[in-house]
Amino acid sequence: MEGNVSAESFESIVPGGEFQEKFKKNHDIIFYRRQRDKAVSQYFASFETLVLTDRGASLELCERDSQVDCSVGMDLSLHGFNHTYGLPEHADTLVLKDTSVTEAYRLYNLDVFGYDINSRLGLYGSVPFLLAHKLERTAGVFWLNASETLVDVKYNPEPNEGEEEPPGKKSKISPQTDVRWISESGTIDCFILLGPTAAQVFSQYAQLTGYQALPPLFSLGYHQCRWNYEDEADVKAVDAGFDLHGIPYDVIWLDIEHTNGKRYFTWDSELFPNPGELQHHLQKKNRKLVVISDPHIKIDPDWPLYCEAKEGGHFVKNREGAVYEGTCWPGESCYLDFSSSKTRSWYARQFSLSKYEGSTESLFVWNDMNEPSVFNGPEQTMPKDAVHHGGWEHRELHNLYGFYQHMATFEGLLTRSGGTERPFILSRSFFAGSQRLGAIWTGDNVATWEYLKISIPMLLSLSLTGIPFCGADVGGFVQDPDPELLVRWYQAGALQPFFRGHSAKMTKRREPWLFGDDVTSAIRSAVQDRYRLLPYWYTLFHQAHTSALPPIRPLWVEFPNDTSMFAVENQYMIGGALLVCPVTDPEVTEVKVLLPGSDVLWYDTNMAAVHKGARTLDLPVTLNTVPVFQRGGTVVPRRAGCGSSTADLQQHPFTLTVALDSKGNADGLLYLDDGHSFSYRDQMQFCLRRFTMRAGRLVNSCADDQGSFVSDDKVESVVILGLNSLKRKPKLKSGAPKTAVTFEFDAKRGVLTLTGLDLEIHKDWEIVI
Repeated sequence: MEGNVSAESFESIVPGGEFQEKFKKNHDIIFYRRQRDKAVSQYFASFETLVLTDRGASLELCERDSQVDCSVGMDLSLHGFNHTYGLPEHADTLVLKDTSVTEAYRLYNLDVFGYDINSRLGLYGSVPFLLAHKLERTAGVFWLNASETLVDVKYNPEPNEGEEEPPGKKSKISPQTDVRWISESGTIDCFILLGPTAAQVFSQYAQLTGYQALPPLFSLGYHQCRWNYEDEADVKAVDAGFDLHGIPYDVIWLDIEHTNGKRYFTWDSELFPNPGELQHHLQKKNRKLVVISDPHIKIDPDWPLYCEAKEGGHFVKNREGAVYEGTCWPGESCYLDFSSSKTRSWYARQFSLSKYEGSTESLFVWNDMNEPSVFNGPEQTMPKDAVHHGGWEHRELHNLYGFYQHMATFEGLLTRSGGTERPFILSRSFFAGSQRLGAIWTGDNVATWEYLKISIPMLLSLSLTGIPFCGADVGGFVQDPDPELLVRWYQAGALQPFFRGHSAKMTKRREPWLFGDDVTSAIRSAVQDRYRLLPYWYTLFHQAHTSALPPIRPLWVEFPNDTSMFAVENQYMIGGALLVCPVTDPEVTEVKVLLPGSDVLWYDTNMAAVHKGARTLDLPVTLNTVPVFQRGGTVVPRRAGCGSSTADLQQHPFTLTVALDSKGNADGLLYLDDGHSFSYRDQMQFCLRRFTMRAGRLVNSCADDQGSFVSDDKVESVVILGLNSLKRKPKLKSGAPKTAVTFEFDAKRGVLTLTGLDLEIHKDWEIVI
């Protein structure tokens, strides 16, 4: 059978197929499923090719007899597209590579220590979601399959490339990208997201897999981790060191050595004899403790938790029906079967304060080794013929294993608080939908400049595919960074969603104050800048939670019609307002920054200097320089100070940075709630404010009248960038009209600074310039 058919008529042509459109009004998602009878071990498969065109979607059928043993696949041709993205997790470029003569992109969750760079081999997590972008359209393909999957990408370039065409003749053939999906097992479950904008693709994907959970505010602060802090005295000394050196942080972490012989939910009684008191010590400073909980359970007949899990049937079994045994950190271990809802509920109960001795409400969780990692298993993971609840072989759901543990841990912390407090859980392994549960990180990286550089496209790929709460271990997990690399990594990490310093136990200690005053000062500055910017970060996570816009975005997302942006991966946008270009090379005195948009103004946040877009800027840098530019036409809220943790932020008023566009306009948002509970959702206890600058009037107004949160916060100062002249004295027209406005105008730089305002953030007011 050959030929082109419309999407509407496809159902009647494919025998046994099921086809439906969702969201009929916009035709924005096409869903095609071909079910496979699991009992049939071999069958003749049809390979369908989907062709995405500017007119919408059509399906080109090329049916051929091809005997396949359990695998499923589909070929897609994306017409007009020559840039594709996504398919994390790989330590590779932002734009997917052509795999015609190299290995395919492999989606198979594995524990890979010190993974190779520029590789298409699988890492810790898998998201089978590919995005394609061209002028005027962004589209997505979501291949919902949790078994081992290979994805081949082939770019077909412009026709007649390298050849001269007759004058005036234009080729009618457009470029295209061919994508082949092959999964070892399962069914064809394929969603085509038609966009046409990137924002619409993000929203369409979130409607299928879920939106980013709104994280507790503390989790957006800085996290300090090491494998392992030695004992309670060590933890308290590190905690005091941050205060002594004026570096804010929110969370300190404990790795596997805090337990009694790698038995999770326990404490080493000699090293951590009073864990509750330790948590209370941190809580007095409004700080938290995170502990690790891996999926393997030490085989120990004298350990009640092991016995309870075995008797309850909560372990994965081998092909003979006995409990599967493998080795990991504790030695001989069994692996919890999180695919079972019964097991997930049992595991969740272990986090209750009554069961988890030594835990408090300020203890949060880190799921590691959950690919799952099995030291003596094939490719250091579980055999594919291991058996899960319901008789499912491990091969069918391998890439979901870590997701299920993440889900169970989330349920545990949620239940612990009676459903009132937002959990925080970090997971190393993930799948599509993990964004609903917490954060992820890029695993066991290495302290080299190459790993710092590759972390940016890795995090951008995750952000594009619905996993926006992501980060990379600052400083590199293994090996010892030199002081310059450590500083540059802190500067980069402070500009990424999840911000954690982490190092292996075989590395030298690297707390920020151990490398001399210059290094300490540079790191302090980077961390403090992160804390001052947290109101903006928190607002971006609110947008991710409600509209699926990722907090960090490749430049092409904001500038979709500029082809020179399509492959840029060394710089990116934080929201729509800030362009950042972390320094990722050693001993440089100048970096090149690409400023997009011929009609856009960019303001250097360090110097307030303005630059026109559509140019490459040669920017001088020192060890203390962090290249950040604010886009003209935006308003960015910051705190005037940072204190020692996120809990101190409310002690500091807001300052607004208004960057004017070429017409003198600007817009921005600020989201506020209590920062930790679900009251924003259940009692509408939130506040969303809109700042607009038009015709010399800066207005603060309500952006969502459903919100009932009353904040005590004040706006103390406003900085307006790009003001050509000041014709009159600024004054308050409403809000607090009798309050005098103190101002300073730097005509040479075009900067107007208003101070002493004392304006309530949750009330309407207007300033006339």
